[in-house]
Amino acid sequence: MTNQIPYRLYLREDQIPTQWYNLRADMPEPPEPMRLADGSVATHEDLSPVFCDALVEQELDDETAYVDIPEGVREMYKVYRPSPLCRAYNLERALGTPAKIYYKFEGNNTSGSHKLNSAIAQAYYAKEQDLEKITTETGAGQWGTALSEAADHFGLDLDVFMVKCSYNQKPFRRNIMETFHATVTPSPSEMTEVGKRMLAEHPDSTGSLGTAISEAVERALNVPNNKGRYQLGSVLNQVVLHQSIIGLESYCALEELGEYPDIVIGCAGGGSNLGGLIAPFMRDKLKGIKPDTRFIAVEPASCPSLTRGKYAYDYADTGQTCPLVKMYTLGNGFLPNPDHAGGLRYHGMSPIVSKLKHDGYMEAIAVKQTDVFAAAEEFARQETILPAPESAHAIYAAMEEAKKCIETGEEKVILFGLTGTGYFDMYAYDAFNQGKMTDYEPTEEELAAGFATIPVIPGIQE
Repeated sequence: MTNQIPYRLYLREDQIPTQWYNLRADMPEPPEPMRLADGSVATHEDLSPVFCDALVEQELDDETAYVDIPEGVREMYKVYRPSPLCRAYNLERALGTPAKIYYKFEGNNTSGSHKLNSAIAQAYYAKEQDLEKITTETGAGQWGTALSEAADHFGLDLDVFMVKCSYNQKPFRRNIMETFHATVTPSPSEMTEVGKRMLAEHPDSTGSLGTAISEAVERALNVPNNKGRYQLGSVLNQVVLHQSIIGLESYCALEELGEYPDIVIGCAGGGSNLGGLIAPFMRDKLKGIKPDTRFIAVEPASCPSLTRGKYAYDYADTGQTCPLVKMYTLGNGFLPNPDHAGGLRYHGMSPIVSKLKHDGYMEAIAVKQTDVFAAAEEFARQETILPAPESAHAIYAAMEEAKKCIETGEEKVILFGLTGTGYFDMYAYDAFNQGKMTDYEPTEEELAAGFATIPVIPGIQE
């Protein structure tokens, strides 16, 4: 059988984008500005002690639509990019759907995910600034792995604070980080004041991304001679910018195939892969070129910031050391359930994604992890790739949308992001296969406790 459209389409190396795309430049209203605790708008000077100077510029720039990708970054991109756009023929046949299902696979690198796209950029800028140490947090371990690779390539020391439950569930992730000479510490830890405080309040804490961020920021601010900076793997505008390479390559590949998606789907934890995937397609929607395209963010029911959270200014970290961002949030003090989608266990959401959702350009759904793992295993059997639990949220939603096409007879084009592999998640797959996996949804009381930690900002947020 010969298919007009290949199972996998790889762009040529010379088709790797030379610029990232900044979606904020084309949004009718940009996300609200980052603020300090007193309500004042954060400036370059406020952020430069924490982030690299070039990254601060990218974070605050709402006007420049296209940003040049440095040659040093593009050279590293060529090691594993372009990534393939895949047609899920086997899955389509198994479902019996007339829909066309495409996925952009970002797992073709040692980190096993899209995270390397931003890690390389952030490490590059740190090296250009002549820094010596960078710090970060990691949930599922993919971001920590990616930044370990990038830091080692550019000759930087790296300290990683890994959410404790993931540290225990995924020891081989830690081994890979250590292979690339990173120092990995389970969070919360006794290494920082924030960690000590969290352990004093919750001695049995399994950790959260918010806590790990606080520890990493504190560590960065205490590197001698101002030679340290913190680097974040999701949420921030700069990260969504770097991840736009996913969407740009997808756009180009679909264009070569003569296709355009009716629905674009991504898992949502902090929002970086989702924001990167949708960027050029959302641009077309905002400009009225393709106004009917649907965008679906898929999050875990156990940490439902977009579907049950509040759109408010909140701290990006549990220790309340970072600036405030306007986002959908469960409250910086929300304690997530230690389910298996470690990369989605974050109390907030990208300001870009949050603004698009708030303004009605994007939908959001929350799904249970047993449903997610059932979809993951069906996908693996049909498409031969074992997905990360995070990515499997997008798979579940794509399958549900494809099933709807069975009823309507519509031949919709569905694009989703497969942004991570699940080969270090066998603890979770085993729990599912043994029937030991359970579902969890926070109660209204638990949500209220988290909301209570959202700050009051006189004159801005009461």
